[in-house]
Amino acid sequence: MTRDAETPIRISEIFGPTIHGEGVLIGLPTVFVRTGGCDYRCSWCDSLHAVDSAFRDTWAAMSVDDIWGKVTRLSGNRPLTVSLSGGNPAIQPLGPLIARGQAEGYRFALETQGSVAKPWFADLDVLVLSPKPPSSGMMDTDWDALQLCLDAAAGRPATVLKFVVFDDADYAYARDAAARHPHLPVYLQPGNHTPPGGTEVDAAIDLDGINDRMLWLIDKVTADGWFAARVLPQLHVILWGNRRGV
Repeated sequence: MTRDAETPIRISEIFGPTIHGEGVLIGLPTVFVRTGGCDYRCSWCDSLHAVDSAFRDTWAAMSVDDIWGKVTRLSGNRPLTVSLSGGNPAIQPLGPLIARGQAEGYRFALETQGSVAKPWFADLDVLVLSPKPPSSGMMDTDWDALQLCLDAAAGRPATVLKFVVFDDADYAYARDAAARHPHLPVYLQPGNHTPPGGTEVDAAIDLDGINDRMLWLIDKVTADGWFAARVLPQLHVILWGNRRGV
């Protein structure tokens, strides 16, 4: 047994099956395994309950067996896609969980900002790299760290870039990042500017504002002839706002 297989994984929540709400997996029936902890703190984070240490007492240290037992109960033992999210799931020892699930026919997708590379990235079915734009308030992106993530993936999972876009600076950032990696598919989504409060039902979502940003983003992409990019909404936000567990 490997050391990682014995190391508990910090879990914020496990829920589903529901449809995936964004990017390359949009609309796909999915069980979500959301880990606790992150090396970033974005200004518009929509999952503070999995990031902020104020919620640490709500996270559970779970074994692979415990996590997998819940996933299979939720899915009725019918293989589907398991989405590994956070926080930043790359800081957790998820390799043994991926191996366990894939042996039973499940597929695994992971989304990360690309700040931490792990060798088990190569075992994923889908890797979503979502570097954070200027509106996040984070430091300049470490492009070398992002490249290490791609190197770790070794071209095995389907790998894409996904960007949250709030304004012109974010859009320019996405275009620059995409130019650095022209072989990767690109997904753009308008940012949700209604901050969650960490409760089950949060403030009402400004759907008009999100739709206006979506239309603006579509106009930008078409005017610039950036025809390789796909512009999609956050479907889960439209349907359920900032509610957790859906």
